[in-house]
Amino acid sequence: MVDQRQVPPPFVRLAAHPLRWQLLTELAGSDYRVRELVRLVDQPQNLISYHLRLLRDGGLVTATRSSFDGRDSYYHLDLERCAKALAATGGSLHPALHPALDPALRPPATAAGARRIAVLFVCTGNSARSPIAEALLRHHTQGRVRASSAGTRPKPQLHPHTTPVLRKAFGIDISGQHPQHLDQVARRRFDHVITLCDKAREACHEFDHHPRRAHWSIPDPATADIAGFQRTATDIDTRIRYLLPVLTTSHRRPQP
Repeated sequence: MVDQRQVPPPFVRLAAHPLRWQLLTELAGSDYRVRELVRLVDQPQNLISYHLRLLRDGGLVTATRSSFDGRDSYYHLDLERCAKALAATGGSLHPALHPALDPALRPPATAAGARRIAVLFVCTGNSARSPIAEALLRHHTQGRVRASSAGTRPKPQLHPHTTPVLRKAFGIDISGQHPQHLDQVARRRFDHVITLCDKAREACHEFDHHPRRAHWSIPDPATADIAGFQRTATDIDTRIRYLLPVLTTSHRRPQP
């Protein structure tokens, strides 16, 4: 009989492969399609697809159908599952290495007189996903990050579920906020630009100052009931909380 103490935990067996580790590393920063991962890691598509399937079977990666053309799928790293798997991996080596997880990571500090990190969230209508992300980032960083949102084709007003979901689940009130067009913030300087909509990703223009770009492939909750809308807000909240250390460690560009 094999001594289970001599068998590496599932996360180690999955992540230890060099190519799978590369894929996890790329997906930690953004959601990608297979052809984009092929370009990023410079490996054949059939090999990428094979290892993505293993990561999906292991529960570390999920895939959602692109809402842009319906043919492609975006792959997403489940950071909650990875965090728990990493904690369990440490605990399997020695009990003292099993830390208590606290996903509510520390918000980035801002030195006196320093420019605040600026983050822009973009979706199509700027009525649900991007204003939720904007509100949650502002909430979790206690205003230490300058969060904004915009749409490539903004709606006249916020989705009816947006304000009540944020108020009930997070105690945030954005009832006075209105959607705005991406052109209205085009001249502003951002450190990070994050698209939350596959269509918006294709339509979002490049910025002259070259902010750090990322994509979160989140289905539009506009046709969902209030429970589905809540699940979308929870998904965004998870991504926001794991964005915080990225903001803390990323390079801050000097003021122009």
